[in-house]
Amino acid sequence: MTQNGTMELDAALGHDVELAAVPQLASHAEELGFAALWTVETRHDPLLPLALVAEHTQRLRFGTAVAVAFVRSPTVVAHTAWDLAHQSGGRLILGLGTQVRAHVRRRFAMPWSGEPIAQIRDFVGAVRAVWQSWQSGQQVVYRGAHYNVTLMTPFFSPPPIAQPQIPIYLAGVGPAMCALAGEIADGLIVHPMHSRRYLAEVILPAVAIGAARAGRHPSAVRISASVLTAIGEKDRAHVREQIAFYASTPSYREVLRLHGWEGIGSELSDLARSGRWPEMPRLVTEAMIDAFAVSGRWGELAEQLHERCSGLLDRITLYRDFGAAGDERGWRRLLADFPQS
Repeated sequence: MTQNGTMELDAALGHDVELAAVPQLASHAEELGFAALWTVETRHDPLLPLALVAEHTQRLRFGTAVAVAFVRSPTVVAHTAWDLAHQSGGRLILGLGTQVRAHVRRRFAMPWSGEPIAQIRDFVGAVRAVWQSWQSGQQVVYRGAHYNVTLMTPFFSPPPIAQPQIPIYLAGVGPAMCALAGEIADGLIVHPMHSRRYLAEVILPAVAIGAARAGRHPSAVRISASVLTAIGEKDRAHVREQIAFYASTPSYREVLRLHGWEGIGSELSDLARSGRWPEMPRLVTEAMIDAFAVSGRWGELAEQLHERCSGLLDRITLYRDFGAAGDERGWRRLLADFPQS
């Protein structure tokens, strides 16, 4: 966490943004005053648009929230990140996530180790070892339980760059992954399915435990989160659907358990397994929406975000596609009302 309690406001490219639209959106995000622009791994590759973001901006930071690590080679990720960091003058944030077994095996057709915490630790170690080899000119020798990188000839090694310290953020929900981020990462990306209470009672203490293991202060780890946002009743209904979807996934059961809603999560999981998706939102209560989302008009969002996140987060991204039709005046109002460092 930052020492002075200030937060930065970021934006996120939507799931369906075409590459042709990225230059205009990126330059506009910079013009409006956002601190960073994030991509996601859903319907498009999250790394590819970042070259365009780098080319069409001068100040804006950018990153992946997230790129799935286990479906990529550490060396390939190292190459892409190295080039993006060099191209942009050091503005890249490499956000990595693990994904769940079904998606790794069945969507990406990659093996599942069954040890996501150990594997992501190994992945980060391998990426950083490759970067160190390129910057120093020394041979890489990295041996881990999941990844081994022991060959890097000059022909395949890019030259050193001016900003070799590329920040790596890890995505985490449970205490073990959050602690790992505290131990080895430069930041933690918090899933939208969170509450202020979960941040304060579970996530930040876990980060502090991990930081203590590494002998560093928790403030060394930047905490970034996407926040579910409802602007008007139509949005509130959409947020209810999003919560129902996320709460049906066992990965987020611990968030529900903290609030006493674990039973609702089990019911949602049963409905999801039966394919009864339309029935799920009715199980999401008003109290759940109030806990997991920020609701109000554009002119009220800055105050609500600070009430919900101040002292807990370093970076905030609305769980809302930047560039959506009709949001222009709202974004401008929010940025005008939102003091940033």
